[in-house]
Amino acid sequence: MKINKITELIQQHGGYLLFSEAQKLGISKAYLQQYIADNALERVAHGLYKSPDVWTDDLYILSLKNEKAVCSFDTALMLHGLTEREPADIYVTVPRNYNASHLRSKGVIVYQVKEEWVDLGRTVAKTTYGNEVSVYNMERTICDILRVKNKKDPQMFVYAIKEYAKSANKNLSRLMKYAKEFGVEAELRQCMEVLL
Repeated sequence: MKINKITELIQQHGGYLLFSEAQKLGISKAYLQQYIADNALERVAHGLYKSPDVWTDDLYILSLKNEKAVCSFDTALMLHGLTEREPADIYVTVPRNYNASHLRSKGVIVYQVKEEWVDLGRTVAKTTYGNEVSVYNMERTICDILRVKNKKDPQMFVYAIKEYAKSANKNLSRLMKYAKEFGVEAELRQCMEVLL
């Protein structure tokens, strides 16, 4: 039954409905529009609706609409609990050939990297609202911050590396492997010696 399929989709996505996914299941546009109206679903982005009883989760919305975007830098620090403050902006990384103008127009800070770096360290983390989003792991995030540390608040980096050092989930061999890949191995060793 169509209504069950739609309800299932909404449950799978934590209260959100992707119009395109419902259409792939053979549900007509007219039926979907009627369901949206009958259930007072709120449009949060083109082709994306949410139940009225669900909090708006900007990171999750961005993730659902942009599969290639990976939460990174300040946003990844926040998702991993490696920062004292919530960033004012959302930071994502996408492939170099990805047209990110729609993200930038919404105020998202976009980093573009070569294709072979996009999935390196990619994992998932839960947002404040409990939804899973694509994010770089702690090791990749530390290396990314180190790569652009001249553009970042030094205190933020110091806090992040200290929190990482305390983490039970840290993986120092992976951290060094990524540091080598990104050309920040010497800087990382120096930071680790000073801070740890």
